[in-house]
Amino acid sequence: MSGGATLENLEEQLRGERGKVDVAVHNFSVRELVRMIVDEELNATPNYQRKFRWEEEDEALFIESVFLGLPIPPLFVATNVGFQWEVVDGLQRLSTLAHFVAKDGEDARFIGRKRPLRLASLEKLTELNGYTFSELPKNLQVYFGRQPLQVISLTDKSDRQVRFDVFERLNRGGIQLTAQEVRACVYTGDFNDFIEELSADSRLKTLVKLQRSHENDGTRAEQVLKFFAYKNNREAFDGKVERFLNKYMEIADTAFDFKAERALFDQALETLYTVCDGKPLLRKQTKVTPLVQFEACLVAAGDLAAEGSEVGDVDSEWLEDRELRASSGAGSNTKAMLRRRLQRAKDLLRGDT
Repeated sequence: MSGGATLENLEEQLRGERGKVDVAVHNFSVRELVRMIVDEELNATPNYQRKFRWEEEDEALFIESVFLGLPIPPLFVATNVGFQWEVVDGLQRLSTLAHFVAKDGEDARFIGRKRPLRLASLEKLTELNGYTFSELPKNLQVYFGRQPLQVISLTDKSDRQVRFDVFERLNRGGIQLTAQEVRACVYTGDFNDFIEELSADSRLKTLVKLQRSHENDGTRAEQVLKFFAYKNNREAFDGKVERFLNKYMEIADTAFDFKAERALFDQALETLYTVCDGKPLLRKQTKVTPLVQFEACLVAAGDLAAEGSEVGDVDSEWLEDRELRASSGAGSNTKAMLRRRLQRAKDLLRGDT
């Protein structure tokens, strides 16, 4: 193939991919952005970013930058159901504006703050140190409230996989969200709320022992998602886990029997909880749960429940089983390996050795 033909194909591909992303650029004043937060037109408290918060010294420096008119990176938002904007990139900046402009802390409740921000430790605008927004002269309040910030919105015309890709890339160099944290923002809806609720089950928290850094990053919610995705749609699995789970989030948001699926999940979880004697699912000499093995065992327990089959006399060494470990280790993200570990986990739970 000639170089010219290759370039022509690339240009065509570029046009096609760019056509899937639809964005709009807006300019809003500080005062208008804070009003949008208070009126819940703009969601500045997405749960996937709940653990990231600036210290008040960092907030004060940002407020000083706005006063000085220094260049502020654009805020990035995505349009959700009902045309509400959800913050993708810029949560701390928006939260800081609301924290500063809030009146007697009332508006600050929308960002989890109890009182307005009092500026301190400023080295350039030192005369602002010690003041809250409401204590400033009226002319300075007006000046600050009129300062413009750019907002780039990903519109609802973009398909959800594209939205997922954009979220992931924007956050990769910053707070480094996990795939499930991004998923929770992109695939909002009843199913996402459902798996978040199930992930808080005390039995699941006991069974899935994680490193402290993963306690609040959506890891358990992803295990719940994998349970339903592998149980209900395993034939569609092609080895690309991330896209497989994204697709199932989309499918389940339009067709899902919440009552029946909840009951099946509860039964499967209770099975594992009982088999593990109410303790974490761990192999010997390990301190965290092997997640691929866990998901296989949970799905297998779900299969047994759906079939009406009984759990057998499970061997005490079942998690050390060579076949289960071999089909759950490196290079196991294939359809064949998925089938192997699900079948082996099912056999082990039935008491077959």
